[in-house]
Amino acid sequence: MRFKGLDLNLLVALDALITERNLTSAARKIHLSQPAMSAAVARLRSYFGDELFGMRGRELVLTSRAEGLASPVREALMHIELSIMARDAFDPARLNRRFRVALSDFITIVFFRNVVERVTREAPTASFELVAPTDKHEELLRRGEVDFVILPEFLMSSAHPKATLFEERLVCVGCGTNRELQCPLTSDRYMSMGHVVVKQGGLPQTSVERSFSIDPNPCRRVDILVQSFSMMPPLLLGTNRIGTMPLGLARHFQRTMHLQIVELPYPFPAFTEAVQWPALHNSDPESLWMREIFLQEAARMATAQEPPNH
Repeated sequence: MRFKGLDLNLLVALDALITERNLTSAARKIHLSQPAMSAAVARLRSYFGDELFGMRGRELVLTSRAEGLASPVREALMHIELSIMARDAFDPARLNRRFRVALSDFITIVFFRNVVERVTREAPTASFELVAPTDKHEELLRRGEVDFVILPEFLMSSAHPKATLFEERLVCVGCGTNRELQCPLTSDRYMSMGHVVVKQGGLPQTSVERSFSIDPNPCRRVDILVQSFSMMPPLLLGTNRIGTMPLGLARHFQRTMHLQIVELPYPFPAFTEAVQWPALHNSDPESLWMREIFLQEAARMATAQEPPNH
């Protein structure tokens, strides 16, 4: 089918090429032979009057024209899929979809595992792909490359809909034998003790604490930098080091590790975790169903919270 001289099937090929950045992978994704995909590339170049792709080894490098086409093509295909193509009545028990979710290890442990357990019961043929959050989450949402992003709300863009999940706050954690934590923690002792600090690549700030704007003094004694919160507790055991982490995750590890949780010496405010999804998915029945599960599980988690164990 042609629309003003353009074979609309070429848009599917173009989207696969832009997403995969590899001719063979793109052909496999849309079930074309490699010669057929090469022919599609030639026709795309002819129609748009641009090379569209160069080569760097085996990777396709997009020209500025292709970069400009990426979002409109993806959005057009998503509109067709979500708004035009006929769908059967939604039935979770028959749902065969893989949801791609960007979230941290903290959210996975304290919240999302409950979502997975629930979905396994209600939609046994649904599945998940969990990916690390990056500073490009708005682009991923716009292109529909993720179904959901779960982040602190203040890190989210205003370009896509979102919903609040739960509030969390940060606490100081150390080994249960750490005598420095037996009495209220002062600012001076907090800064002088050895710290295990999270530094997550891809997030806007150099460390999680700084992204929460809770590090007024950069002179902490940092002994160890780690990639995620879940790497922190084992490095505290048997030492006098301390770490700063979300209370919910600290409680999780305290159940199986000899850890103690104390208040931080600064009045750091709580932060809100939220879920965001592509604007084009706003009326998608499958996305709506999953969002409702997120909200219900977040509410259930909030009512089951134990009082702080200091």
